[in-house]
Amino acid sequence: MSRTALLLMDIQGNHLAHLPDDYLPRAVRALDTARAAGVPVIHVALRLRHGHTDAHPRNKIFGALPHHLFTADDPGAAIHPDVAPADGEMVVHKNRVSAFAGNNLRQILAAQDIGHLVLAGISTSGIVLSTALQAADLDHRVTVLSDACADPDPALHDTLINEVLARRGEVATIDEWAGTLTAAG
Repeated sequence: MSRTALLLMDIQGNHLAHLPDDYLPRAVRALDTARAAGVPVIHVALRLRHGHTDAHPRNKIFGALPHHLFTADDPGAAIHPDVAPADGEMVVHKNRVSAFAGNNLRQILAAQDIGHLVLAGISTSGIVLSTALQAADLDHRVTVLSDACADPDPALHDTLINEVLARRGEVATIDEWAGTLTAAG
């Protein structure tokens, strides 16, 4: 039987700046829930090459970013300290919207026999949507933690959670997910 992992995605200062202050404690609660249950955590963060040599100018999102953002030396690209990786937790860097872009996440999941991905992160209309759709197409079981995801547009978040993502996988709150972990353990 395959394992479950929490993908904690794009919890970086540059992204958090566009959200209400009540989001970060929810991300922390999702992380604490996974750690307490022994669920592996994989941190996913956007990182581009210096000068954004890996971002084509035609790319509407990444081609328009100022070249100093989301590089290794950008302080705002760091994973927020409240959700910083613990010893043994992996960090995967991506260079596009999906958590699977520009890295070996698929290989890591296969090597760790992880077939169920629990998604939390910023933003619902970005990495959460892209990753959920790709993960479903790759035959992963997907659970989106509705209250551990956020979007600068709350109405869009609600639409995606209730009308789009629920059709591709499961949607649960952190508390609902924690209840399934307790019941399984």
